Formats: sequence, structure tokens, C-alpha cells
Amino acid sequence: MLSAKSLFQEILDNDESFRLFCSIAASGESQGGWENARIAALVPESEHDLAPKITRHGADEDKHGRIFDSLMKKRGLRPVPVPPDTDYTVLLERHGIGLAHDKLKADRPLTVQDIVTYLAHSRVTEQRASEQMELLGRYFGDHPDIGRAVRMISQDEDNHLAYCHEELLRLAHAGHGRAIQRTLRECALAEIRIYRDVSLAVMVHMGRILGWSKPRSTVLAAGIHAVYAWERLAGWRRMVSLRMPEQRNALGGPATTAPGFV
Repeated sequence: MLSAKSLFQEILDNDESFRLFCSIAASGESQGGWENARIAALVPESEHDLAPKITRHGADEDKHGRIFDSLMKKRGLRPVPVPPDTDYTVLLERHGIGLAHDKLKADRPLTVQDIVTYLAHSRVTEQRASEQMELLGRYFGDHPDIGRAVRMISQDEDNHLAYCHEELLRLAHAGHGRAIQRTLRECALAEIRIYRDVSLAVMVHMGRILGWSKPRSTVLAAGIHAVYAWERLAGWRRMVSLRMPEQRNALGGPATTAPGFV
């Protein structure tokens, strides 16, 4: 029977597909770590209280990248180059979602609008990350090899999402509500399209490694397109709503460590 769990299990059981999966994940997390570190360094004076939280966000992302590297190392595997069509973070930046890397590489302070853009982009992408890790946790939270890593990363992603909600609501109350809603909608609609394209690309690469038949690949592609159709119609709205999280100040302390991994 074709199911999300059986697909993940197949990818997990094969060294080459597992290596590609972890390489893609590690690259994206490391890129997110760099972006957050640069944003923390360029925070405008009026938002200086955010800098430690953004630094914590980036440190978490770096930690996640090292965790995925460690999972490969434990199986005697080395990272592989990430195929460009599967590079989620690069494709988002290329399509103008989030803050441009040229701006982050400069030494000029960001504006409050830049912070709104960063938080809106993070709110959308952290929703995706939180959902993905929740799914993996449901299937593999008790797995002897990857279960602890999945649980650890999932908790961090939930904290990141809570932080985005809280800070965006604070900025909305400060008078940036319209800009926030407009930016959230633009980010969400672009993200679901890029997520579809990346999912299709990952499926092609995994199918080549695992020898999937054409009918199976066709079914999987149809499923990806069906998810996109639902997200384009209504599902994107879950990415733009804002509510005060139960856990306040989720990134108010130092980044947690990952003993046994890094």
C-alpha cells in the first residue's frame, strides 16, 4: 500500500536516498542559520530586543544542520551536492521571498519593514517545517536511529513558529498590521508553489535512486499536485493567520544543545 509512512521508510532504508534526504535538509538548515545570523547582526536599533531571539533562531537552524550531518555520519555516509531543483531556501530567495542575500551581505542596518518581511517569511516557512516534523514524529518518533533527532528538531520548529506569531502580533499592534498581512499572503502563495516544485523534483531524484516505476511516480506526482491545488484554494490561509501562542517568549533563552549528535 502506498502511504506517506511507507515512502519515508523506503527512503530511510536505502543509504543513497537517505543520504540525499539528509543532505538536502542539512543544506537548508545551514542556510537558514546563516540568514538569521546576518539578520541578527543588522537589526535596527528600534528592534534591538529581537537580536538575541534571531540569534537563537539561527543557532537552532545550525544545530539542525549538524544533526542531519551526524545522522549520515553514523551510517558511514558523506553529504552529496544538493540538486539545484531541490534547494528550497535558494529557490525562495531567488523568487524574492524573504530578505535578499545582497541586503544581508551588506553592512547597512535593516529597517522595521525588513524585520516584518523576515518574520512573515519565517512564519510561513516555519509552519511548513513544523508540519513536516510533526508528520515524521508521528511515524518515526520512536525509531531507534532517527527518533530522538526528529523529536528534538520538531520541538525547535514549534518554538520558532510560536516566536513568529508573537513577534508579528506585537508589530501588528504597533501599526504594521496591513503590511504584515500583505507580506504573509505574498509569502504563502509563493511558498506553496515552490514547495510543490521542490516536492516534484525530490520525487524524481528519489525515484531514480529507488527505481520507482512510471505508474508509481505518476501517482506520487498526482498527489503532490492535489496537495498544491488544495493549498492554492484554501490551505494557504493556515499560513497567514496569527494567534498568540501558549508558549510566550519561546526563543528567550540560549539555544539548546544536541548531546549525542553535535
